[in-house]
Amino acid sequence: MTTTRLRLRPWREADLAPFAAINADPVVMEHFPSVLERASSDALAERIGGHFDRHGYGLWAVEVPDVAAFIGFIGLAIPRFTASFTPCVEVGWRLARRYWGQGYATEGARAAVAFGFAEAGLEEIVSFTVPANRRSLAVMERLGMTSEAREDFDHPVLPAGHPLRRHRLYRLRRSSAP
Repeated sequence: MTTTRLRLRPWREADLAPFAAINADPVVMEHFPSVLERASSDALAERIGGHFDRHGYGLWAVEVPDVAAFIGFIGLAIPRFTASFTPCVEVGWRLARRYWGQGYATEGARAAVAFGFAEAGLEEIVSFTVPANRRSLAVMERLGMTSEAREDFDHPVLPAGHPLRRHRLYRLRRSSAP
C-alpha cells in the first residue's frame, strides 16, 4: 500500500534490528510500560506477522522510499485484552523518533483506516493511548476520530495504581469517516 510519501508493506528480516532500536528508545516508549529488549521486540514482530496470517491485515512495516527502508509500523490490529469496547480493531503506529513531526503517522494511519473500511469491511476503528500522549492524540483527531470522557478506561493489562493505566479511547465509524 502506498501513500504520497510512504510505502506500507510486509515485514522483512532486515526490519528486526531497526525495530528493536525503536523499541529500545525510552523517548519512543515513554507512554508504554517499558522499553523492549531485543528478544521481546522480535517476539512482537512475530506476533504482528501472525496477525496478518489470521486476519489479512495488521501493522505494516513503513518505509519512506529513497529516504529510509524502515521507520516503524502503522496499521490495524485486534487488541488482545478484554475491555468494554472489545472486540474491536485499533489503528496504531510506532515510528523512530527522527521521523516524528513530519506527518508520517497521520498519512500512514489515513491509509490504514481507508483500507480497514474499504477492504476489510470494518464498521468502526478505534485508537487509544494515555492522556499525556499528546502527539498520538493529535493524530487521532486529525484522522477525524472522536472521544468521550465517559469512555476513558483503565488498561486491563496494567495493575491498579500504574501511572499509565488510564487511557483515552477514540472512535471512528465508517459512516463518519472523512
